[in-house]
This record gives sequence, C-alpha cells and structure tokens, in this order.
Amino acid sequence: MLTPKQHELLAFINQRLSETGISPSFDEMREALELKSKSGVHRLISALEEREFIRRLPNRARALEVVKLPEGIAEAPSLPKTAPVVPAAANDIVEIPMHGRIAAGTPIEALQGTEGFAVPAALLGPGEHYALEVSGDSMVEEGILDGDFALIRRVDSARDGEIVVALVDEEEATLKTYRREGATVRLDPANASYEPQRYDEHRVRIQGRLAGIIRRY
Repeated sequence: MLTPKQHELLAFINQRLSETGISPSFDEMREALELKSKSGVHRLISALEEREFIRRLPNRARALEVVKLPEGIAEAPSLPKTAPVVPAAANDIVEIPMHGRIAAGTPIEALQGTEGFAVPAALLGPGEHYALEVSGDSMVEEGILDGDFALIRRVDSARDGEIVVALVDEEEATLKTYRREGATVRLDPANASYEPQRYDEHRVRIQGRLAGIIRRY
C-alpha cells in the first residue's frame, strides 16, 4: 500500500513522463505536492524506489522511470511518434566538443575550448550536444556533483524547471534550474546553502539544456 503522498507523487511523475518524456524536477515535485522542502520529495522518491514502483536511470540527472502503477492510476498513453527511432548500439561511441568547466555554484568566466569528449551514443538524443565539466556543489540535490561531466543539448530557450547552461552578461556561465519571474530570470541552485540568482532577462542567454550526466570513478 502507498501513502496518499506517495500515490500522488507517482501519479504526477507518470503524467509528466507521458506529456513530455522528461522526469519532473525536485522543485516541480515539491510544488505539485505542496511540500515545504525537497527533503520530503527525496523521502517519497526513496520509498517508491524501495517498493519498486519507480527506478532511477543510471548516469542521468533527474531521470526516473515508472516500473509499475497501483490501482487508481491509469496507464499513461505513449508519446506520439513522428518518425521511427533507431536506438544507438550500446557500444557506439561519438565525440562531442568539450567546452571546459562550468560552475554549479557561482558563475565563472564564459566557457572556452573545443577538445573532444567521447560519449556512448545511447546517452544522447536528437540535436547538437557538447560536454562540460561541473565545478561546485550547488546542484547536488539534482544528482549533479563536482567533477561530473554534463552532457548539454544546444538550445537557445528554456521552460520553467529545466536545468540549463545560462550565460550572464555574455561573459559568465553557470548551470542552474531556469525560472521566469515576469521580466526577471531566476537561476535556482539545488543546494540549500546557496541563494537563487536573479537577473534582468536581457542579461541572460540560454546556451543549452542538460541532457545527461557522466560520472567517472
């Protein structure tokens, strides 16, 4: 048996996956369930994982998969397919540009460098990608740690709740969760020790959206 909150969270994750194919962020889960902190979300996720209703996908931030559903939650319809997709072989390797280090704390200088970074093709979706080495600990609650390699899909826009590479004042880049507050952009950390960063929208340019994480041991 699931508690009411566990049931509510599982239904929310299942709905979001059916609509977008992307797991909701911890902030989105907290807001949807009207919880006071993300620690409550962590406990619910762990409980659902222990009961084998969901599982975390390895080497990817924010990646959850619904394994089974209890009675009372309808099976989510599959996302519409516009064209058949041929999955990459597990051992196929592609090389994407490595653009240096990016702060997961306070912003750092704009990223430079174009050396190559080898990535299993199965980790990448459609679109153009590049890699960044994470520096700092402000995104740890989203499973992004210092020294991880972030795989970034190159885009120039973002929706609320997406983890993005944001270029501030054309010279400082940072990895944060994107939020809009009227004419202001708020870049949220995922660590209670850090404060959100707020900028006039004209000062912030989106340079990519997080597609995955690679961690070396």
